[in-house]
Amino acid sequence: MTILPKCPKCNSEYTYEDGEMFVCPECFNEWTMTMEEEDVKVIKDSNGVILNDGNSISVIKDLKVKGSSLVVKMGTKVKNIRLVDGDHDIDCKIDGIGSMKLKSEFVKKI
Repeated sequence: MTILPKCPKCNSEYTYEDGEMFVCPECFNEWTMTMEEEDVKVIKDSNGVILNDGNSISVIKDLKVKGSSLVVKMGTKVKNIRLVDGDHDIDCKIDGIGSMKLKSEFVKKI
């Protein structure tokens, strides 16, 4: 049995081959193996360490929460991060604050 790659867009494991293309039935993304290799984006923390989904991180400076009087204090530890595309490339939940998006330049891997 051939092991097919997961969808690079939605990470679905239900992909299938259509000629030379791979297709995701969940988000309808189509790609080739060469496209998959080019689309890999490496996200690094403030020290240059590569981050992955599920890592634990620590905030390196006080960050004001936009639209609120809350502040994420320096040294706050965050578990089980998720990497996303965009300007704020880390999606996480912080105890006492809730769901947040952070920039990788303001965190370090634990």
